[in-house]
Amino acid sequence: MRILVLLFLCCPMLVHAQQADILIKNGRIIDGTGNSWVYGDIAIRNGKIVQTGRLSHWQANRIIDASGLVVAPGFIDVHTHLEGEEKKVPEAANFIYDGVTTAVTGNCGSSNTNLGHYFAMLDSLKLSINVASLIGHNDVRKAVLGNANRDPNEAEMQQMEGIVEQAMKDGAVGFSTGLIYIPGTYSKTEEVVRLAKVAAKYNGVYASHIRDEGDSVVQAIEEALHIGREAKMPVEISHFKLSGQQNWGRSRETIPLIIRARKEGLDVTIDQYPYTASSTSLSTLLPDWVLADGHDSIRARLARPAVRKEVIDYMLGRLKKRKLSHFSYPVVATFKPDSSYNGKSIEAVNLMKGKKHKASEEAATVVEMMEQGDASMVFHGMSEGDVKAIMQYPYDMFASDASIRVFNQGNPHPRGYGTNARVLSKYVREEKILSLEEAIRRMTSLPAQKFQLKDRGLLREGFAADIVIFDEKEVQDHATYDKPHQYSTGFRYVIVNGHLTVDDGKHNGTRAGIVLKKQ
Repeated sequence: MRILVLLFLCCPMLVHAQQADILIKNGRIIDGTGNSWVYGDIAIRNGKIVQTGRLSHWQANRIIDASGLVVAPGFIDVHTHLEGEEKKVPEAANFIYDGVTTAVTGNCGSSNTNLGHYFAMLDSLKLSINVASLIGHNDVRKAVLGNANRDPNEAEMQQMEGIVEQAMKDGAVGFSTGLIYIPGTYSKTEEVVRLAKVAAKYNGVYASHIRDEGDSVVQAIEEALHIGREAKMPVEISHFKLSGQQNWGRSRETIPLIIRARKEGLDVTIDQYPYTASSTSLSTLLPDWVLADGHDSIRARLARPAVRKEVIDYMLGRLKKRKLSHFSYPVVATFKPDSSYNGKSIEAVNLMKGKKHKASEEAATVVEMMEQGDASMVFHGMSEGDVKAIMQYPYDMFASDASIRVFNQGNPHPRGYGTNARVLSKYVREEKILSLEEAIRRMTSLPAQKFQLKDRGLLREGFAADIVIFDEKEVQDHATYDKPHQYSTGFRYVIVNGHLTVDDGKHNGTRAGIVLKKQ
């Protein structure tokens, strides 16, 4: 008997090989914790990571030789806007080719208000990525008050609370606001606190596009922190930035606000996209009061000469604050009434229309576009110095603030295609603003921890097999402002819930994503 035991222990050929669905061999494993890389193998079975280490005794249906490549957890994009394009492009190629395996949607106060129905639709449709969702304040408010510029009465307040509560029961990961957008901008802080408290009962996160990202940014950050303290819940401040040339350099004011709040015990984190341009609607150029009560009301107000003049004067005042002579910084991404505007600045559109090269004429062009139904825009107005300073803060995550892109439709912000690849190529490989391990921690375990995605974000046994395998020397974003519809490259393999989705650099059509609900 003793001889048999010794033979078994000494002879590897006598050890029964274990079977995996996918076996990743010889990779440089960066596990998502921020720790240094190690060489190793990963065995995947039934959608889970079943073992890591040196796995010489394993066999698999598919073996991936990751020699010379980085193996990391799938990236989690904490700020997306998926609603609307899922059925058109369920493969979500712009995200998958950028290493994203999970997206958190429902941001900026914009979400489906019936998340139970939305999640059922996603389960039936099946995307290539996993999806978690927040419940959005703006759409909750619209469901009860429309776009009215007033406070809710008590009955309306309770109705809004009921919508938020049902969404949290249906699995929302938190509550979001877009306090720069209609109708959220009409709400007082106390209203937001009451709704946030409902989400807090279910351990949700408060994620906010704060009320101002320019001149009044400090007050807006303080409001978000106050809401978190009052509701006793974690806070996520979305696309942390400084807008407007007059505010460049103020990250040295805003980052300390977050550091101080964390020292005081508030669980607050931030996210950013690694670009110096933002993207939102043309309507943000106009004063809030003009935008109340729907498009017909907006057109009626703008038709009055006195109002029209007041709106144009308001825009010219904001332009002067930016120390600019023309509306060169807002660029049209998508204008449905006339696609020839796409990719052109308001200054260029104005000239194309044969108008005088004057800022007042450009402001009038903005008004005319609003009368025709708004536009999606790209706004150039941030400094590279602030982008880098914010990126070096350890509790900052990366987010695209993007939808699922329909390839070659419109002229959208390049962040929808290249956010993660841009961080890994420009800011890690080229400029060395942060280490590869740290960048991956910000893309994986930090967002998983923040949004309580309990089996995501780390390469650990028992965790879901969401994995990206890439060449750190080749990973590259290609999307630009002029030519945004270009996929990132360098991600050789992407695995979602144990299913190979990108195989040797090509999306194979697999749609293995699931809905991730708050438990």
